[in-house]
Amino acid sequence: MVVGIVNFESKMKRLTLLSLFMFGITLAHSQEKTPTNKHFWYTLETQAAPERIWAVWTDVPNWKNWDIGLKDASKEGEFKSGSKGRIISLEGRTSKFKVVAFVEGKSYTYKTKLPLGSLHVRRYLKTDNGKTTFTHEVWFKGLTGGVFAKAFGAEFREMLPTVLSNVKDLAEANATH
Repeated sequence: MVVGIVNFESKMKRLTLLSLFMFGITLAHSQEKTPTNKHFWYTLETQAAPERIWAVWTDVPNWKNWDIGLKDASKEGEFKSGSKGRIISLEGRTSKFKVVAFVEGKSYTYKTKLPLGSLHVRRYLKTDNGKTTFTHEVWFKGLTGGVFAKAFGAEFREMLPTVLSNVKDLAEANATH
C-alpha cells in the first residue's frame, strides 16, 4: 500500500509539473496575441469586394501609392509563390523580397532578408457574412530580429493604420469604376 501511495504522489507531481508547463505554453501563446514592436498587425473592414483589396495588394509597382514607407517597389514576373522583387524605403534603403507563401485571392507572405535575420510581411483577407476584413501583419525573426524590431518596429507599427486606410480607400474607389 505504501508503494501505491508513493507512486500516486510521484504521478501527481509529474501531472502538476505538466499542467504548469502547459499553462506556461498557453500563457506564452496568449502573449503573442498582443502586438509588440517585433510582431504586430492591423486589421480593417471594407465595403469593397475582396478581389479589389487583392488587386491593390498584388499590384507591386503601385505599393508606393498606399504604403507611406515606400519610395518604390518592383517585381520580377507574375506575383505568386516564389516571386521576387525589390522595395526602396523613403530613406533610400533597397531590399529584396521573396514571396514565401501564397494563396490566390486570400493571402501572401513575403520575406526580406536582414543581416542574421529577416522581416516578414503577411497580408490576408477574410470574408464573413458579406463583410470583408483585411490584415497586414509584420514580424522580425532571427538573431537580429529584436535589434531590427527596436530600430524600426515602432515606426512601422505607427504607419499601419494609415497604410491600411489607403488600401481601403483605393479598393473602395476602384469598386465604383
